[in-house]
Amino acid sequence: MRFVIQIAENAKVEVEGKTVGAIDHGYVILAGVGEGDDRETADKLIRKLLNLRIFKDENGKTNLSIRDVDGQILIISQFTLYANCRHGNRPSFTDCAAPDVAKELFDYTVEKIREEIKTVETGVFGAHMKVTLTNEGPFTVILDSADLK
Repeated sequence: MRFVIQIAENAKVEVEGKTVGAIDHGYVILAGVGEGDDRETADKLIRKLLNLRIFKDENGKTNLSIRDVDGQILIISQFTLYANCRHGNRPSFTDCAAPDVAKELFDYTVEKIREEIKTVETGVFGAHMKVTLTNEGPFTVILDSADLK
């Protein structure tokens, strides 16, 4: 699994002109599910996400987690995080999980995050979405389950 995490002052996601999810201060997460990912993979990434200390403390140091700042999360599925652009000019998506597997794992991930964070909003899996955010910093971090031990 891969998460692209952006610290946002605010964010929203729209489908067909209607807002389906919105947050104030917190994370906007683009989440991709790869071939072979499972609940154990998701659990590792979720633990890392929730404990990641990338919010500034009173001294301006990145020392606080999403929990510490009572932040909100907008998480959006994005299979294109597994685009393979090594050959040619058209990305290949063979490294992505099958849609039914990806949806099940994405839903599981959202459910587990909701157990820890008060406000967790989502887009609509598989829909064409428009995401708007005010990125703070900008501060963007990529978590890849392949990099976690």
